[in-house]
Amino acid sequence: MPGEVLGNVFRHYFIKTGEWLLGRQKRKLEHLKLALELSDGVYPSGFSDIFPVHMSAPELNYSDVDTSCLYMGKRLAAPLMINAITGGHPETAWINRELAAAAGQAGIAMAVGSQKAALNDYSVRETFSVAREVNSDGLLLANLGACCTPGEALSAVEMIAADGLQLHLNVPQEIIMPEGDRNFKGVLANISTIINTVSVPVIVKEVGFGMSRETVLALHAAGVRNIDVGGRGGTDFVAIELSRTNKKCFDMEGWGIPTAVSLLEGLSLGLEIDFVASGGLRSSLDMARALAAGAAMTAMAGPFLKSLVEGGAGELEKSIRYLIQGLRKIMLLTGSANIRELSRKPIVITGPTAEWLERRGVSINSYARRSHTEV
Repeated sequence: MPGEVLGNVFRHYFIKTGEWLLGRQKRKLEHLKLALELSDGVYPSGFSDIFPVHMSAPELNYSDVDTSCLYMGKRLAAPLMINAITGGHPETAWINRELAAAAGQAGIAMAVGSQKAALNDYSVRETFSVAREVNSDGLLLANLGACCTPGEALSAVEMIAADGLQLHLNVPQEIIMPEGDRNFKGVLANISTIINTVSVPVIVKEVGFGMSRETVLALHAAGVRNIDVGGRGGTDFVAIELSRTNKKCFDMEGWGIPTAVSLLEGLSLGLEIDFVASGGLRSSLDMARALAAGAAMTAMAGPFLKSLVEGGAGELEKSIRYLIQGLRKIMLLTGSANIRELSRKPIVITGPTAEWLERRGVSINSYARRSHTEV
């Protein structure tokens, strides 16, 4: 389907919001509609404060640069993931199908949206399982809220033959939603139980509000070894929920921790954790900044959704290629032949990000003093 037709079909179902669109299914479509309409949050991700150091004589050829990485046991073309977006309503199946197909073709990872709706309604399972149908060998992640039961976690993984499981934390979003959860006690113990129940790696992720050093410590103590910091700076779910209900809550505007800060706070602990940087990454340079800081993976959601809806599958595939090609160029400019070398190149951290980290007792000078020859 051409992108224009896809967009028209997509918008058509937002007009028909009758009584038949109930509960989670209705909310799924509302979230998609508003994610496309609203801009990123009013506060930045913090990555513009991070400067990789340019190397005028990198002693590399462009053909020498390898963007590939090993993640969760699978070789990927680049450390890039299409992060959780949607699923759970019949009219979202095509989105997951196109996203998964593009991820498979490009050799990158993908996470589906929350599968809770499919656990309650068997008829919408196909909106998730279609991802595996069109991407049989790729790295796919299942997704549920961190308060799910171990049985639900097993079912979500089985539903898409997942290589890993995302458990999302979204307390600010829940307390803004009139129908949202209000009970969060015991979530760490529940995460620990799920880690010991499922046979695949578990990633605990935020959804745009970031993670503090204290949160990372608590998650590590619970057995978590993969964290998606999901920081402030990208899609703003507080704004989305307020738009859904036509309410204002200025007390919550801009709530959260910038993505760059979340990543660097977590890394400063020196724990055996693989970090995913997501939340407001919008370019190859943002990817390179995160990877140079020490992220094992980068992820985006909103830009890929907009590329697909506005331009179709071709535009989505083009946007992925552009990001990977851009990363390769920046790696050349930093003298990095591979992702491991990029993670050891000097970066200068400035501005509000540096100020925050200094106030929090996180040393940043060592990043700027890394040796160019260090491998």
